[in-house]
Amino acid sequence: MDLSEPHRKLLLVEQFIGAGIVNVLINGAIAWGLFRSLAEVPLWGDPSMGNDILATGFLLPFFTCLIVSRIIRRQVASGKLAPLDPDQIGSRGLHKRSRLARSVIMGLAGLVFASAPMVAILHLADAQPVAFLPFIGFKAIWAGLFAMIVSPPIAWWALAAASLELKPDGLTPA
Repeated sequence: MDLSEPHRKLLLVEQFIGAGIVNVLINGAIAWGLFRSLAEVPLWGDPSMGNDILATGFLLPFFTCLIVSRIIRRQVASGKLAPLDPDQIGSRGLHKRSRLARSVIMGLAGLVFASAPMVAILHLADAQPVAFLPFIGFKAIWAGLFAMIVSPPIAWWALAAASLELKPDGLTPA
């Protein structure tokens, strides 16, 4: 399946590289704000690494899906981004679900397949409290890498959904 240059740019530059950079910055700032009063961040408690990583596992893909789906739909509707050809869209998949359903499914998948295993590994390794700045670095990098994994498929499903929803003229619903 050949993708157009704008579609490749969307997936590689915006949703892989761009999502990684944006999420390093956002999640570093959030962690800074949440944990700035602590010298060390424990694995469990309130606040803690475990709770923060679990929350990020759900919230990062959930909000990414809500935001990216709306942006891509607007881009397809305005003609800034061409819809996918019908042969590039599967007959089944998350693109057939509502934006909210995709967001919840991706959030739950992130929780189950990314953050829960990370917290389990830290727990099984008997992780000790981590100094504030190293934790901020860890959290920012982990969230950036996580975003680089989930953002391209989220964008693909959003593009497929928008392509099916809008007629080729991009102005009226199909």
